[in-house]
Amino acid sequence: MARAATTSDAFNAIAEPQRRDILALLRAGEWPVTDLAQELGMSQPRASKHLRVLREVGLVRVRGAGKQRLYGLDARGLRPVHEWVGGFERFWNESFDRLDSYVQDLKQTQQEE
Repeated sequence: MARAATTSDAFNAIAEPQRRDILALLRAGEWPVTDLAQELGMSQPRASKHLRVLREVGLVRVRGAGKQRLYGLDARGLRPVHEWVGGFERFWNESFDRLDSYVQDLKQTQQEE
């Protein structure tokens, strides 16, 4: 089954690397679109399009500050992604436990030699 369109699905929205870059910058606080565009080396219209997609899926909020519009992270929109990724936590914990056990066995073997 196909996923929803980019503008309605956080998974599709963050699949675009430049949108992930925008979200990473917004973790530190609010940014105007012109500064985001300059920091990421893209045009202002391109940055605005990415911000529109992120805003429509609930990952970014915008507020007016004088003549500027400041964009900020709304991490609540990442909840479905977080919950989905969290489903793999058991797998990773078991993998790291096996790796730790292997390393401990190697150390023990080296000490015995």
